Amino acid sequence: MTRSYCWIQETDMLYKGDTLYLDWLEDGIAELVFDAPGSVNKLDTATVASLGHALDVLEKQSDLKGLLLRSEKAAFIVGADITEFLSLFLVPEEQLSQWLHFANSVFNRLEDLPVPTISAVNGYALGGGCECVLATDYRLATPDLRIGLPETKLGIMPGFGGSVRLPRLLGADSALEIIAAGKDVGADQALKIGLVDGVVAAEKLRDGALAILRQAMNGDLDWKAKRQPKLEPLKLSKIEAAMSFTIAKGMVAQTAGKHYPAPITAVKTIEAAARLGREEALVLENKSFVPLAHTNEARALVGIFLNDQYVKAKAKKLTKDVETPKHAAVLGAGIMGGGIAYQSAWKGVPVVMKDISDKSLTLGMTEAAKLLNKQLERGKIDGLKLAGVISTIQPTLEYSGFDRVDVVVEAVVENPKVKKAVLAETESKVRPDTVLASNTSTIPISELASVLQRPENFCGMHFFNPVHRMPLVEVIRGEKTSDNTIAKVVAWASKMGKTPIVVNDCPGFFVNRVLFPYFAGFSQLLRDGADFRKVDKVMEKQFGWPMGPAYLLDVVGIDTAHHAQAVMAAGFPQRMQKDYRDAIDALFDANRFGQKNGLGFWRYKDDSKGKPKKEEDAAVDSLLADVSQSKRDFSDEEIIARMMIPMVNEVVRCLEEGIIASPAEADMALVYGLGFPPFHGGAFRWLDTIGSAKYLDIAQQYQHLGPLYEVPAGLRDKARHNEAYYPQVEPARPVGALKTA
Repeated sequence: MTRSYCWIQETDMLYKGDTLYLDWLEDGIAELVFDAPGSVNKLDTATVASLGHALDVLEKQSDLKGLLLRSEKAAFIVGADITEFLSLFLVPEEQLSQWLHFANSVFNRLEDLPVPTISAVNGYALGGGCECVLATDYRLATPDLRIGLPETKLGIMPGFGGSVRLPRLLGADSALEIIAAGKDVGADQALKIGLVDGVVAAEKLRDGALAILRQAMNGDLDWKAKRQPKLEPLKLSKIEAAMSFTIAKGMVAQTAGKHYPAPITAVKTIEAAARLGREEALVLENKSFVPLAHTNEARALVGIFLNDQYVKAKAKKLTKDVETPKHAAVLGAGIMGGGIAYQSAWKGVPVVMKDISDKSLTLGMTEAAKLLNKQLERGKIDGLKLAGVISTIQPTLEYSGFDRVDVVVEAVVENPKVKKAVLAETESKVRPDTVLASNTSTIPISELASVLQRPENFCGMHFFNPVHRMPLVEVIRGEKTSDNTIAKVVAWASKMGKTPIVVNDCPGFFVNRVLFPYFAGFSQLLRDGADFRKVDKVMEKQFGWPMGPAYLLDVVGIDTAHHAQAVMAAGFPQRMQKDYRDAIDALFDANRFGQKNGLGFWRYKDDSKGKPKKEEDAAVDSLLADVSQSKRDFSDEEIIARMMIPMVNEVVRCLEEGIIASPAEADMALVYGLGFPPFHGGAFRWLDTIGSAKYLDIAQQYQHLGPLYEVPAGLRDKARHNEAYYPQVEPARPVGALKTA
């Protein structure tokens, strides 16, 4: 898990290790430089141990007058080595507590040096990197600074003194906002709240830090007074404390909820430690951190971080030999086309947007302008930038400009005949090397490719709505799609700020293929007498989906779901063909299409901000009575099982069939494309948490409901041996070994 650590004493250096070195600068000033192999510095277990060794040396220097910390990299320290987390989280609580105690003793020794200290901070100083600089007396930063404590986003909280030092440095309110939300801030905000003492150009950082250090050494700056508040209880009156912590707990309850224990634990820990000095407060931080590290939520959220890194690295490797498209085109304007055009233009790739009607072009341009105006309102851009971006979207009724484009995405109506006609015509208007892609959500790519002269230049590019918010883009490889085509589309999606995941072709591809068995489970529940309101409530409040299935169907569109359901049934008749009329059929026949016409499972009215707000509608019960048995109550556990088993089974089938390449990519597609609850980590992480054997036991109780509930053979085999889908992680080495790593 960690590198063997080499401590080499050299004549021209005070200390040199694998990831940092210590040297004299001048006049009693020592310089501690983080310089790990590779492109970034991480505060891994080996580096913490090395920092301890460097302090051993420093503490013996009788002529030491000041210490400067800096980085040799483009970023100071990007954080802890998160690849170590899963193994650290597996060690017994007592050992993890001992390791944290050791790490904190290292930062305390840095903070307690009998001389002034300063950190010269460039680029990122996140997590452990932030906690490291908090232990110095002064912090000078460059304009590209991003500093903060993102630990609560990983299901844990600061463990190297961040929850103790930050409130004492900034005050409770600013610290609580950063820690509870897992935020980082830029240089200007950091200076404003007192997290850094100054901001200078990168080329002046080292000299500027030395100037501050000399002022502290000669008495012009009182470094002892600067340090003292970090060692003492938080300076808050009882009334101030009550207000700060009550507001913070309320905000956390509203934003994080019960499924994410880390933010509220962090707030309560800071509150309990407010009256304590540093040592006692660090003990409380330790006691709070350790149980969090052993939660399923922490393992899931760390898993998402690692999976995200894996997916991005795979995309980077895939595109290393191709040039990112410089000009793009969108076929079909409207909301979706306008959203795609906006995203491309916003990220610097000009777009031609074509449609056959002025009305649709106006709608597409209006959508792009609306999204840009939101950026203007938030202060992200000025009017000049807005005008510049919108000018790179060229609306047209003709094919003018298509001879320049490198990639075209088709986003016309979800009808195979229309799509084939549009794609075939477009192919004749572009260069032979131009890539064509379809934003179809369910129609097999190989079917659409059948009308093309150059099917190797064609693939699927499935965006999710709303385009500007949803991170995922499914890139679908057809039977004849070339590697170069896939690479170009992945490069464009990455340039647009999206997370592209390559999947193989089948009806529904990956995301929609696994979504519709979930909807089928919902339809069966309603058929058997469940109340859709309770199902929505259970799947939102208990399982953690952002929307229950009825609400989600209304947002997707009942008409869209009705059409897609037919496509999926034709593609997978053994499992997805139904022999009964269901709730989706009933609402579709009643022209209740969801949010788009204000009537679905729920009734919708615009609120004061113009956003649709759902309300109950008694008419729905009458419609559903025709396709349902008499009402009966289902337990929360039964609802979750009946909803999730069809989805999980289909996810496993997709892996077994090679539709999706790995559990990591499947889980990220579900989180980024469907909003699968992050604290579960995705379907495979959830399955591993339950255990394959236990999952099989649960699923077998429902197999009488039909083929969607039949567990795939590969999963049955894993259950026999109780195997997991993710590689087994070994616990970290004993704490004593970590100290001397």
